[in-house]
Amino acid sequence: MFASVCQPAQYQRVSPALEPTPEQFAALAARPADEPVVMVNLLKFRSDGGRESYTRYGQEVAPHLQRVGGIVRYAGGAPTQVIGDDEKPWWDAILVVEYPSPSAFIDMVTNEDFRKSHEFRANALDRGDLIATSWTLAD
Repeated sequence: MFASVCQPAQYQRVSPALEPTPEQFAALAARPADEPVVMVNLLKFRSDGGRESYTRYGQEVAPHLQRVGGIVRYAGGAPTQVIGDDEKPWWDAILVVEYPSPSAFIDMVTNEDFRKSHEFRANALDRGDLIATSWTLAD
């Protein structure tokens, strides 16, 4: 479903761990349609130009975010871990993006033009956890 839509043949070398499973995608689609969804992206860049490729992805994706009403709420690195077992977290950067609804996110990632931009993300990451959250602490 989502993986086949967002993983065209030209970059199917992407690790399956960088794409949602059909069950994960269905869980997102089943969230309340009238509530915002806040996507927390934990990003581990490839050592061979990953950060640069992700920067290009960000530039390419900006108009798609704007079209669906997405807003970048935070983008930053991981210089120091204050609580936890390791000196540094596993990820290099964190990106928090708010969408007005799950369907806005789904509309964006299934758009043909977005899929062309997605190649830069795929080429940028060794690992990219994407966590759908909400602004409240409800279930």
